[in-house]
Amino acid sequence: MGKNQDVVEMSTGTTNLVRTLDSVDFLKMDRRTFMKVVGTIGASAFLATYKTEIVDALELAETKLIWLHGSECTGCSESLLNGGNPDIVQALTKLNVNLAFHETVCMQQGIWNDGKLVNTAELNSEILLEELYKEGNYFLVVEGSIPNGPDGSGRYLVIGNKTFKDTLGEAAKNATAVIAVGTCAAYGGITSANSDVAKDTDYRGVAFAKNDKTKGMLQELGIEKPVVNIPGCPAHPDWVLLTLGAVILGKLKLEDLPAALDEYGRPKVFYPPDHTVHENCPRRGYYDRGEFDTEVGGEKCLWKLGCKAPYAHADCGIRRWNGSVSMCTQAGGPCINCVDPGWPDSSRPLYVEREDIGIAGANIDTIAKVAVGAAAVAAGVHAVRRMGKGE
Repeated sequence: MGKNQDVVEMSTGTTNLVRTLDSVDFLKMDRRTFMKVVGTIGASAFLATYKTEIVDALELAETKLIWLHGSECTGCSESLLNGGNPDIVQALTKLNVNLAFHETVCMQQGIWNDGKLVNTAELNSEILLEELYKEGNYFLVVEGSIPNGPDGSGRYLVIGNKTFKDTLGEAAKNATAVIAVGTCAAYGGITSANSDVAKDTDYRGVAFAKNDKTKGMLQELGIEKPVVNIPGCPAHPDWVLLTLGAVILGKLKLEDLPAALDEYGRPKVFYPPDHTVHENCPRRGYYDRGEFDTEVGGEKCLWKLGCKAPYAHADCGIRRWNGSVSMCTQAGGPCINCVDPGWPDSSRPLYVEREDIGIAGANIDTIAKVAVGAAAVAAGVHAVRRMGKGE
């Protein structure tokens, strides 16, 4: 009798446990908790209860990422590591992504002896890369620009006894697609700024050299691959993770990329052609009233301090940064339009009003006066209506 009661209680307890676990995502459990659950309710019961979820998890095949670093500051990787909802670990886990190679976080070292690679893939990053290239079936993420100089040799950046130009070529050949993260990788960025040595260094993006899509490094190497540009200095974590997620999950198919990207290879959903940072700027109300800061540290519109938000096509004003709580203009810094293909030259001088462009081709002072005038007219109309009602 006692044994039967134990069985009933055990069965009841198992049923209650299963009901409790119905609202739990078992994919988020650590291994110890997972094994306890399976041991408590039994493997058969567990499999029967969570069959659908398990099948879904198994069907999401592992996706490999190779993340290369060219000429850059690693700021985009730092931005990504500081992301949240999801953070980088959650995203990689949920998408079943194997970050097979990331130069900044890899433990391996490139060890050479008499011009030959030494040790194994576990100890030598160069051997690891070569093995990954041969396996193929990976997405290539590039952070940083690629120097073509001097004289087309690419020797302004040599890593592991090999030019980065050659490394990019080897990695791109077997890649499913290429994601250029940051303005440097997308268009050349700050490394390609006009200077006395720009012609010698000849820094380029993966598929563009500034706004010229005929001079990207892949074109120089004669390699054709789908490329998605995620510019920004740095790029927003969401732009990177959500783009990778959309491609990996098949929500954004490679054959549909031309319709999803703008003329500079940017996803329109994050870099809308018909929307600018200015439209959702937290300081927009001051602009509408024609109130402008002329010194750093104020709370008004930053146009006079060189803000480029009126022609920066990005969703920063809606998405925000630092856990979706702030952005450049909100923190007191003028927008420098770091997502533009010609940046930084296209935004120079950075902290000086661009009188030659203005907003929508008009002079900012004229627009401000019109805005103030419109507000006065609106106030006058409201006053007349109140008088007519005898208020």
